[in-house]
Amino acid sequence: MKEIAIVKYNAGNIQSVINALERLGVKPVVTDDQNWLVSAQKVIFPGVGEASTAMKYLKEKDLDQLLPKLKQPVLGICLGLQLMCTHSEENDTPMLDIFPAEVKRFPDKVGKIPHMGWNQLEFNDHPLLHGISQKDSFYFVHSYYAELSQYTIAKGNYGIPFSAVMQRDNFYATQFHPEKSSHVGGKIIENFINIPS
Repeated sequence: MKEIAIVKYNAGNIQSVINALERLGVKPVVTDDQNWLVSAQKVIFPGVGEASTAMKYLKEKDLDQLLPKLKQPVLGICLGLQLMCTHSEENDTPMLDIFPAEVKRFPDKVGKIPHMGWNQLEFNDHPLLHGISQKDSFYFVHSYYAELSQYTIAKGNYGIPFSAVMQRDNFYATQFHPEKSSHVGGKIIENFINIPS
């Protein structure tokens, strides 16, 4: 099996993703090399940080052109999900437009921002969520959220509903951090690894 590639783009949080994969017996490669990303069996696109800075780095490496064209399963995490959308209110940032959805800042009326902590999901059966219960909780840390769209496969709610999990063709993404969500998050990552390439 070709090792899983984690996209390197200076957007933090990579070590916890590496640890989660290694617990499942997978040794990933962290890279921004286009040839490696194209040939990898699976690609994980994690991230913690700010949208415009992340997009600047992706553009410098031409990854903004490459990522939407990948054919194998790709999993975006947190900022990775947001960058896969069309546009973010965070510094008025155009993004990858894999999911035609807007990313907006939570309004102050919802309470403390960022939304931080454990929350449940509302979803129908889906291969990425196999073995997950609606009673299970996942760990979120975010000030911005993707609006609901036709590609939303699981909803979260923090005063307003938002896309917690999205899928379009070979692209998957979670707003929560599966790598920090205990055994249920590990199950999400395992399900992604088991998705046919």
